[in-house]
Formats: sequence, C-alpha cells, structure tokens
Amino acid sequence: MTQRPNPPTLPGTPQRVRRMTDAEINDAIDRQIERNVLYYAEHQEEIPLRLRSLDAEWDIERALQANAAAVGLAGSLLALTRGGGWVALPALVGGFLLQHATQGWCPPLPVMRRMGFRTAREIDVERNALKALRGDYAAVPKDGDTAARARAALQAARSGPFASVGRTATAPTSPLSASGRAGAASTTVPRPA
Repeated sequence: MTQRPNPPTLPGTPQRVRRMTDAEINDAIDRQIERNVLYYAEHQEEIPLRLRSLDAEWDIERALQANAAAVGLAGSLLALTRGGGWVALPALVGGFLLQHATQGWCPPLPVMRRMGFRTAREIDVERNALKALRGDYAAVPKDGDTAARARAALQAARSGPFASVGRTATAPTSPLSASGRAGAASTTVPRPA
C-alpha cells in the first residue's frame, strides 16, 4: 500500500503575517509593545484610556481589506467612466487579496507593517498585558518593581493562547532588562506614540 503525500498546508491565520514579515519589523513591534507596557506599568491611571485606544486600533487585516476595497472601487469606477485598462486594477487587487488570504503576504504588507500596523494578536498581547497590570489576572503582583511587573504582565499575556506571539519579555534586546530596570540611563519611560 502506497502512502499518499500530505497536501501542502497553509499557515494558520494567527501566524501568517508574522511569518511573512521581516524579523527586524516583528522585533520592532515587539519592543514597542514592551515599551508601552512598561510605560503603563508606571502610569496605571492611564490604562483605561489606552485600552479604549487599543479597541479602536485597526489591525493589519482590517487595514489591508479597507485599502484593497478602496483601490478596487476606484478601479471599477475608472473602468466604468474612462474604460480602457482600468478594469485590470480591481482584478489585480483581488489577486493580491487572494495571495494574502492563502500565504499571508501581499505587496502592501511590508510597507504597512513598517508603518506600525499590527496583527490582531499583537494588539491582544498588549491589551492583555495592560489588563494584567490593572489587576484583572492574578499572575501579576500589584506592588513591587515596575519593570518586574511589566515583565510579569507580558509573560501572562503571551502565555496560553498568546504563547506563539512575540518574544519572551526577558529577551536580551528587550527594553525590560533582566535587572528589572528600564534602559541603562533612565528609569523613566517615554509616553507611547
């Protein structure tokens, strides 16, 4: 009996974009999440406002869909009013969307990731770390060193369903050093952008 080869598998939805994004961009996004969590560990009174901001943040999928829809609509309108080769634009956009749906990559993705668009899971990591800092989860102590609390919050957010997102909170390039201090020169963390 011959064994059938396994059909090729497509990357899972949560991993597609990170797998197709340059490591340096993923690392920059992870470091920004860590800086944000450290900032809010020092400014807990601002956590509710940041959580509302995260609820309104567009993830990369939504941004790609909106941009593709706008370009496709513009191409369709131009094809109807001007004729010519404009009909190719919506077809091209549809091809890019199909490529993104199956592979997790399309031409605008690297540009948009460099602009700071995050995956829904990356946004959820920050959201859950902030909730942990706020006291929603028992894994994070209420008192103690700010950086240690931020590391514990990130660890809690990245465990369970978020284990495959981002680096560990104590990575050498992390703004949260193993000593528990933010950065070498100062313990004051700038407000996130």
